[in-house]
Amino acid sequence: MLDAQLKTQLAAYLERISQPVEITAVLDDSPASREMQALLKDIAEASPLMRVVETRDAGPHRAPSFAVNRPGQNHGPRFAGLPMGHEFTSLVLALLQVGGYPPKVEQELLEQIRAIDQDLEFEVYVSLTCHNCPDVVQALNLMAVQNPRIRTTMIEGGLFQDEIEQRQIMGVPTVFLNGTMFGNGRMTLEEIVAKVDANAGQREAQKISGKDPFDVLIVGGGPAGAAAAVYAARKGIRTGIASERFGGQVLDTLGIENFVSIKETEGPKFALALEEHVRHYDVDIMNLQRAKALKPGSGLIEVELENGAALKARSVILSTGARWRKLGVPGEEQYRNKGVAYCPHCDGPLFKGKRVAVVGGGNSGVEAAIDLAGIVSHVTLIEFGDQLRADAVLQSKLASLPNVTTILNAQTTEVTGDGQKVNGLVWQDRASGESRRVDLEGVFVQIGLVPNTEWLKGTLELSRHGEIVVDAKGQTSIPGVFAAGDATTVPFKQIIIAAGDGAKAALGAFDHLIRSPAPVAA
Repeated sequence: MLDAQLKTQLAAYLERISQPVEITAVLDDSPASREMQALLKDIAEASPLMRVVETRDAGPHRAPSFAVNRPGQNHGPRFAGLPMGHEFTSLVLALLQVGGYPPKVEQELLEQIRAIDQDLEFEVYVSLTCHNCPDVVQALNLMAVQNPRIRTTMIEGGLFQDEIEQRQIMGVPTVFLNGTMFGNGRMTLEEIVAKVDANAGQREAQKISGKDPFDVLIVGGGPAGAAAAVYAARKGIRTGIASERFGGQVLDTLGIENFVSIKETEGPKFALALEEHVRHYDVDIMNLQRAKALKPGSGLIEVELENGAALKARSVILSTGARWRKLGVPGEEQYRNKGVAYCPHCDGPLFKGKRVAVVGGGNSGVEAAIDLAGIVSHVTLIEFGDQLRADAVLQSKLASLPNVTTILNAQTTEVTGDGQKVNGLVWQDRASGESRRVDLEGVFVQIGLVPNTEWLKGTLELSRHGEIVVDAKGQTSIPGVFAAGDATTVPFKQIIIAAGDGAKAALGAFDHLIRSPAPVAA
C-alpha cells in the first residue's frame, strides 16, 4: 500500500510513541477493505508497539473502517475509508497521540477539552483532495483522544456515496454531532471547543477585558497581521494580535508557488508556519476574536470585540483581509453547501460525473474550471464581461478541454433548486437581454474579494470599494491607526505583498510611538 519512502517516514514518526496502540479494523469483501488491510499491515510493521485486530462483525460501525485506541479503550479516532491524500497526516497524528506523544496544543485548551462533561459523537465527511478537511479531522481526533466521552469518525465521501446522497452533503468538511448538522467548512480546534462549551465565550471575554493596554494591537491574523506582529515584537514593545482565525484567507488557498524563498507549499501549512513564527516572539495571540468597533482616543485607542470584550492600545494595525465575493442573487444563500460552493479543490470531488458552472472569468475562475473539468461531466464557465480576464496560458488550456463551455457577456441572475439542492442556474445575455437557463448540480463562485471593513464605516476613511485608505507608511486617516494587506487600497492582493505591507505598518506604528508622548500611568 505504502511505497518504500513513505514506510521509512512512517517508521521514523512512530519511534516517538511510548505506549502500545491497538488498531481494530472492520472489514468486508470490498476492494477498499483489501486496500485498508494492506495499509494497516504496513502500519503494524512500522512499529513494535502497533497491533492490528481484524473483524468481519461490523456492528454499529461502517465497513471498511478502523479505530485507533490504547489497549482496553474504545473512544479513539475512527477512520471510515482510506485516510490517504491530505488525510494521511491525520492518521499519523492519531497514531502518535494515542501512542502517548503529546499534542502541540496549549495546556489550558487541553484541560478545557478534558472538562467537557457530555457525550459527543462526531461524524466528519471529507474528500481526500480537501485541504481544509484535515484541520477538522485532526481537531476532532485530538478531542477523542483526550476525553473518553468524545468519539469521532472520519468518513471518506467518495467511498460512502450513499451517505453523501442520503444526507445531501454538497460540501466538505461537513460535521454532524449526535446525528445533527454541526458545521460546514474549515473549523479550528478552538472553534469546535468554543461551540460545544457554552460558557467558553463569556470566560474568554472576561479574560481579554482584563488585559493591560498594548503598545501595538493588531486586528487580523493573516500574512499582513503575522508580519506586523513579528516586526513589532522584535522592537521589544508590548504586542497583541486579535484574530478571527489565524491565517486568514490563506487557510482557503490550496497551492502557493509565488512566495519568494518558498518554492511551493499549501495554504494551511503556510498559515501554521505564520503562527509558529509569531509565537516564537512575545506576542499575546487572541484567537477567535471578531472586531466590532474602533474607538479612537487622545491617549489610547479602543477596539471592541463581538463578545463584548474591549482591548486598548497606543497604536492599532488593521489587517482584517478580505473574503470571497458572493453573487448576491436569489438562491445563492439558500443553496450554500447544497450545490453552491466557493472552493473547487475542496468540494469538486463531490460533483464527480455531474454538471457544474463556474462564475467568473479571472485567473481563479478559469483555474477552477480547468480543475473541475477533470472530475465532473461538464463545466459551464460564465463571465460577466465580453472576454475572459485570465492569463493567456490558462485560457489556452481551457480552450483545449472538450467538456467546457464558455459563455461571455452573461450576468448570473438566479441559482435554482428543488428545495434541497441546486438544479440549475439562470443567466441573462447582456447584449440581447434574453434570459437562459443551464441545468446543473453545482455552482462554484469565483468573482473576487470583498474587504472585511464593514465594522469600520463612519470611523475612518474608506475607498468606494470599502478598502481602508492608507499612505506610504500604512497610516490611515486616524493618527495611530495603521492598516495593511487586502483590506487596504494597496493594489495587487497577493500574500507576499500583504506580508510586506504588515512589516511596513509595524514600522510605521513604531515610528509613531517613539514620536508620541508616553501615556500617563493610572
